[in-house]
Amino acid sequence: MGLRKLGGEGGNGGNVFIVSQDGMTLKMIKDKYPNKRFVAGVGVNSSIRSLKGAKGKDCEIYAPAGISITNDNGKIIGELNKKGDRLMVAHGGHGGSFKTNFLPSKGQAGIIRMDLKLVADVGLVGFPNAGKSSLLSQMSHAKPKIADYPFTTLRPEIGTLIYSDYKRVSVADLPGLIEGAHLNKGMGHKFLKHVERTKQLLYVVDVTGFQLSSKTPFRTVFEAINFLTKELELYKVELLSKPALLAVNKMDLEDAGEKFNELLQQLQQLQDFYHLIPEEMIPTRPVQFKHIIPVSALTGCGIENLKKCIRKSLDDQDDLENDHYRLEKLQSLRTNSF
Repeated sequence: MGLRKLGGEGGNGGNVFIVSQDGMTLKMIKDKYPNKRFVAGVGVNSSIRSLKGAKGKDCEIYAPAGISITNDNGKIIGELNKKGDRLMVAHGGHGGSFKTNFLPSKGQAGIIRMDLKLVADVGLVGFPNAGKSSLLSQMSHAKPKIADYPFTTLRPEIGTLIYSDYKRVSVADLPGLIEGAHLNKGMGHKFLKHVERTKQLLYVVDVTGFQLSSKTPFRTVFEAINFLTKELELYKVELLSKPALLAVNKMDLEDAGEKFNELLQQLQQLQDFYHLIPEEMIPTRPVQFKHIIPVSALTGCGIENLKKCIRKSLDDQDDLENDHYRLEKLQSLRTNSF
């Protein structure tokens, strides 16, 4: 509180920050703060000895990198992407001064949510049993769970591709999507949140099509690709702006070559084949794949070509981002010179 007779100003309350730090986990935060309550220090009142009261002590919550913070309405406040990132989630109140008739004001109070999101160069997107886990194990040294039933991947699995020039690329095997994931069916939002934090998407589809169970309809490979795209679009349309590749798996099966050629024709002439898909599942923004690669996770055929395409796609994206950065700097210099 301010000191009215001498015009003293009370100290502001402390702020609450979330700070990313190595070695932290969300579980560690939960264990350290079982009441899930974070309070900053109170500002010191103005006095004759100190007309300007000291500011209250800030509260710092240490958290892992790669999290997003939302308020109780689900609105994103911000993200912590790397070590040292710092985000204010609650502002301390004013300590009281002439402008406020020397009366203090309350600081911010609210509920926040911290969500850990995967950070990877490439995220594997596909329906269950498309062969994502097998593909990851062929491309890298990761050992994801592999079986002939859906939902073998319940948690993201990270694999690392290592190239001859020692370039390392992280690839995430994400839990399989199902129709209605944008409504939180199946792994739903848990899956889609991870997709947001990958640079590029690698669709993985079964060349023979997909059927989750005997009670669900069979989907051709063309339908599967469009349904995956629609699920991403309905969750967050911005996901479709990510560069995407397509791996058509299980090319070792009979008639796979014929089915692959048919798919290529359908993807090149989308409008001519949209009548094969329910109208409500037609994407408004079809994905333009940078590369379409036939592979067999079983035999290893096409794996090296897939790795080359992933590397080229990421390198192209880096070059494009560097060009944009140089252009922005140049425009900034020109503006400041006038």
